[in-house]
Amino acid sequence: MLLLAIDTATSAVTVAVHDGDRVLGEHTEVEARRHAEILTPTIERVMDQAGRRPADLTAIAVGVGPGPFTGLRVGVATAVTLGLALDVPAYGVCSLDAIAQSVRESGMAQDFLVATDARRKEVYWARYRSGADRVERVSGLPGVDKPGELPEQVRTLPVAGRGPLLYPEAFGKALEPVDADAASLAGFALGELAAGRELLPVQPLYLRQPDAQPASAQKSVLAR
Repeated sequence: MLLLAIDTATSAVTVAVHDGDRVLGEHTEVEARRHAEILTPTIERVMDQAGRRPADLTAIAVGVGPGPFTGLRVGVATAVTLGLALDVPAYGVCSLDAIAQSVRESGMAQDFLVATDARRKEVYWARYRSGADRVERVSGLPGVDKPGELPEQVRTLPVAGRGPLLYPEAFGKALEPVDADAASLAGFALGELAAGRELLPVQPLYLRQPDAQPASAQKSVLAR
């Protein structure tokens, strides 16, 4: 197995190469507005770091959000294109699950929250439990809400992601990381595949409509 992991659903552009036993190369760059410019050079950099060629890849895993629409689409489209070009399977991973995997790897032994920036003064969030062999999302599908409207028993949990940085008054103890990390995403994906559990389709996990909407009707440019 040689897995390329990508995530562009948060403020970070993050890429890693994992051979099933260890991370061979990884790089993360925090740049919330330049995902499209940064991703391809980052993939090339990480492949060089790993000492491998794209043709050596046997699978791709990509964070499918939830996240801002433009950045999220960059990673998903790249994963789909590479999968087709290299004739290898591509798998989707909830980006909140990837952050939760990082928290688990740090030794967290209690329930915790992941809350990322959803803009519009809202957060994408989910509750997790770290078990002996995996991290499990126990709140069902991720949600999108204003921080102050989350249930109090959820808001008081330790929380990873940018949520507690943006809204410290609404959350409990802040945890690392604040953005998704491709090495952890790879570890999560490989663990799920090894256990025979299905990953997500490579489609953006949208929880609401985009900010940009097409005009409801065309305006006439003729003089009246």
